[in-house]
Amino acid sequence: MNTFGRYFRCTMFGESHGTALGVVVDGCPPQVSFGTEHLKPLMERRRPGKSPLSSPRKELDEVEILSGVFEGKTTGMPVAMITRNRDAQSSAYETLRDTARPGHADLAYHQKYGCRDHRGGGRSSGRETVSRVMAGALAMQVLAARGIHIKSRIYEIGGESAPERFGETILRAKAEHDSVGGIIEVTATGCPPGLGAPAAGKLDAEIAHAMLSIGAVKGVEFGCGFAAARMRGSVHNDTMTSAGYASNNAGGILGGISTGAPVMVRIAVKPTPSIEQPQQTVTMDMADTTVTVKGRHDPCIVLRIGVVAESMLALVLADALCEQDVILAFRSR
Repeated sequence: MNTFGRYFRCTMFGESHGTALGVVVDGCPPQVSFGTEHLKPLMERRRPGKSPLSSPRKELDEVEILSGVFEGKTTGMPVAMITRNRDAQSSAYETLRDTARPGHADLAYHQKYGCRDHRGGGRSSGRETVSRVMAGALAMQVLAARGIHIKSRIYEIGGESAPERFGETILRAKAEHDSVGGIIEVTATGCPPGLGAPAAGKLDAEIAHAMLSIGAVKGVEFGCGFAAARMRGSVHNDTMTSAGYASNNAGGILGGISTGAPVMVRIAVKPTPSIEQPQQTVTMDMADTTVTVKGRHDPCIVLRIGVVAESMLALVLADALCEQDVILAFRSR
């Protein structure tokens, strides 16, 4: 499936080396301020080709808003957006037409569909996240109108937690034809209590699903996360006062419903699987072989994935907010 959300619904499309990538957002409330000025800063943060620390692929990632916006405001109709691929170099992937890259979805796609787009990984490429950022930019405008704001920070890269060492860690891996991963922390402030639902609609479950749908993400935790397994209840419980919660070990969600405290989630990002080292693999007909992945790749995805994670959190919160508006409207009858 390529559609997220029930009330604020986003259908994303496009491949790494296709004509364009895009998204159609249905269910966006009307009269929300939105334009390319809201898209550009976020797209720029995700865009490759800006430094030796990222892929040298040169994409401008300029967004065309095709529908759903009139005179700077959403109309309540579907908002369609695209950005065109300008710098795809498909010939670099021709040797991989029948070879599976370790750490990639090549073989899994072939086994599921009987075919795959070998050019840059097709839909399984990190390039598809531009659609998420486009939709996220719109969701952030919906949230901002309600006083909800999202930010992220790099928590760790390659096991290094000192920011001044991040660049050095990445360049060392790059020089060794290798890659590194890391951890990103994403926080939403101003989130009202009551978002989410018990059981199947838990807010943290929806957020975890959204984060894990990002190809490079292999783990998710909320608040103190896995550290909770080593804590006692007397320490982990977020005590309450008339002024609010005294701590936020729960990450702003209890029982699947937002508490009003900041929603805080961390994601584990794997090392970039495309590395210029010989690796054991198989062909599409399961014959043993080796592969060295050439082309243009990030030695570390972490630097560009923060804005993608922010976007996915924004999509979940916008959807939950629209759902809560329906519930509150019913309660007020």
